Order: sequence, then structure tokens, then C-alpha cells
Amino acid sequence: MTKGTLLLILYFFSLSNFSFADKPAYRLFTGNGVPANYSQIAETALNHDIVMFGELHNNPITHWLQLELTRDLHVKRKDHLMLGAEMFEADNQLLLDEYLEGTIAQRNFEAEAKLWNNYQTDYKPLVEFARENEIAFIATNIPRRYAALVHRHGFEALEELSPQAKGYIAPLPVPFDPDLPAYRAMLEMEGMPAHGSENFPKAQAIKDATMAHFIYDNFQRGGLFIHFNGAYHSNNREGIVWYLREKDEKLRIMTISTVEQDDVSELRETHHGLADFILVVPSTMTKTY
Repeated sequence: MTKGTLLLILYFFSLSNFSFADKPAYRLFTGNGVPANYSQIAETALNHDIVMFGELHNNPITHWLQLELTRDLHVKRKDHLMLGAEMFEADNQLLLDEYLEGTIAQRNFEAEAKLWNNYQTDYKPLVEFARENEIAFIATNIPRRYAALVHRHGFEALEELSPQAKGYIAPLPVPFDPDLPAYRAMLEMEGMPAHGSENFPKAQAIKDATMAHFIYDNFQRGGLFIHFNGAYHSNNREGIVWYLREKDEKLRIMTISTVEQDDVSELRETHHGLADFILVVPSTMTKTY
């Protein structure tokens, strides 16, 4: 038997013993890295006042699980469930209400509201579910023009706004802790000279403060409020959660974060502590935009 023939036999033998590994679309973990399951998340959510579902905006698994969790919690809480989202700005609340109530047509709502580019695939299912089941949906985010104003001129610029404009943002003056790790890290980002001013974390903070304001202002005692936001707005219980705690430290707040990893079999140590539960999705997962 020649060497070439032997190598060929070994090659085909190796193929016959090769097996493909499973490719899970996601895994769930507790904040300290212990494997978790969906039932744990749903049951835990029922024992809280507010659920902060931190997403990666272009991750389809996040959006699918947000909808599934909303559906299941609605079965249990019915009229006591309320939704809110970063993706809708406070000055669009009237439009959102009119659509949910059936006053205006879908085409008018979608033409006039400041919808994100991935609304059709990622957020419309949540809005339609709310509409079909008469669930209140709160537009919690600050109008982007006012966040941009803070980025340029700091919090002081907000004081010059009209009373009507101030109705779309958190009450002034807004508390701000520049030493919170998330805000401090923004000033330490490399390769982002446009963000290098001390106002950059303030622009983030006014978003967090405003979202916390509208969550708290609409939250009903005994109810359950699910809020959808970029994970960085609630990771490590900072951002929106910090501002909610400033309003009421007794609030029972559950956090969910989303991360991507090449290997989803275990939670990377650097992701420990991000949230109460962490959704881990493969880095190769298809993006929605």
C-alpha cells in the first residue's frame, strides 16, 4: 500500500467519524453566569414592578424574545401590563396613542412618527400586539433634538426651552453623576474625537433621565411595566435604572441584557454582572440592518 493510498484511507475514515455540533441560536444565563431558562425569566419578571429589557438594536433574537416575553406576561397580567420603549420619542406620544386607539390609520402613523429604520421588522410586532390587546405603550425617550442640544451646550441649554418643550424631558435640573462607570467610560473612548467633550455623557444621561421619568410617571402600582432599550442604557443597573432608583429605591426592577459571543456555551466573564439575566447570541447571528 502506497503512502498516498494510506493517507486517502485515513482522510475518508476521519470524515466518517466527523459530527457536526449543535448551533443554538441563543443561551440564557443569570448575571453570575449560571445557565438559566426562559421560564425563570418569565416567572421572575412577574415578581417585579419594572422589567428593563436591554437589547442590541439590530439583533433579531432579542426582538423575537421581547415579543415572546410580552405575549406570555400579558397572559398573566392582562390589564396590569404596560409597555414603553427608547425607540419612541416623547413628542410622538399623541401619534402613538391615536394609532393604538384606532383614531388614525396605520399609514398615517408610520408616515408621521419618527420611526427607526428597523421598525417594520423589530418594533412593529410589539406595537401591533399592544394595539390588538389594548395595552398602553409609552414613548419614553427625549426628542433627539434636545439630546443634541445637551451634547453641544450642556444641561444649561435646556433651561431656555419653552414650557411645552420641557414637557418632553425629565424635570430640570437633572441629577448627574459623572463618576458612574458608564458615563466615565464615554470620555475614555479611543478613536471618537467628536464624543470627547464632557457634554457627551450628559447627552446620554438626559436620555436615561427622561426615559426613567416617563417610565415612573406612567407606572401603576401593582402593575408590570416592560421597557425596551439599548442594553447600555440599563447594563450594570446604571443609566435608566440609576435614575429610577433616585425616584424610588424600593422599586423592584429586573434587568435583562443582550450580548454577542463567538461561543455561547458559557457566559464570558467580562459579561458577568451586566444584568439579572443575560441573553447570549452567536456573533454570527444575522442582523436586521
